[in-house]
Amino acid sequence: MQSSFWKALRHRVEWLACAALAWAIPRLSRRLCVAIAYGLGGLAYYVDARGRRVALANLACVFPEKPEAERRRIAKLSYQNFARTMLDLFWSRRLTRENWRRYIEVEVDEEGFRREAREHGAVSMCIHWGNFEWSSHAVGFLEVPTLIVAEPFKNPLLSAIFNGAREVSGHTIIPQENSMIRLLKVVKRHGAAGMLVDLTLNPDQASVPITAFGRKMCVSILHAVLSQRGGARMFPVDGIPLPDGRCRIVINPALPIPAGASVLEIAQACWDFYESRIRERPELYLWAYKHWRYRPRDAAPEDYPFYANVSSKFEKLLTATAAAKR
Repeated sequence: MQSSFWKALRHRVEWLACAALAWAIPRLSRRLCVAIAYGLGGLAYYVDARGRRVALANLACVFPEKPEAERRRIAKLSYQNFARTMLDLFWSRRLTRENWRRYIEVEVDEEGFRREAREHGAVSMCIHWGNFEWSSHAVGFLEVPTLIVAEPFKNPLLSAIFNGAREVSGHTIIPQENSMIRLLKVVKRHGAAGMLVDLTLNPDQASVPITAFGRKMCVSILHAVLSQRGGARMFPVDGIPLPDGRCRIVINPALPIPAGASVLEIAQACWDFYESRIRERPELYLWAYKHWRYRPRDAAPEDYPFYANVSSKFEKLLTATAAAKR
């Protein structure tokens, strides 16, 4: 009883703080918004000991050749990039169909992108790299309204605040529950879906074990199913933050998915596209996230971050995936 009271109180305090930010951030200039974001991100890097440990462990696995000081520099910049992305999400309430190009420059054949999306259906994909929130907005402002799957918050009171900010360009946010059926119907009618494709899932959910930086990562199959069964084109979208407060959004050509490709092959192709981006600009990736929560039983523990665990469910998924390949 007492525990539930304190949990409810904490949720209310978190909501009040978030609501205050959502009100205040759009009233800032772009220059001040970016400066505050980098300041908060730098502070968070030093204060968040648990997240910093995860970030440095991830970086040590992926870039063992880099000096520790360089990995720490990348981790701090990663915190700052994520802070800017979140503050930019709140600031995006200032974006309109009349002014958005002042802040977002887009690299794409706009008419070709709209035509291909409307003729075949589309999946706009991002990972936690760069400004993934404004990447999503650029697609909406280009008149490709999208159904977006949002990861649920532990504090449900925050959903309305974040969803409202994510819908300013014309998108619709939906929860993860039963999202596959709903999204399949949308893309089969030549509509558009959007999602982050590097979220770690439990092995007993609709997931597949891809290889990321030489290690097994358990990710959603949702985007792969939309391609395989819905015929949707897969468009990787990059959001590159610029020093002057603007953002360059690159909507890349649709990935060439071979006919008959399995969901594993499709999910792997999507990751492979982004892995090169991360290697080029590692400071733009969210390293404080537990990307490798599971490791194969026969893998050496030192080859994975400290938080990776052996799981019987993950072993079962690996076995089933290997059998399907044969």
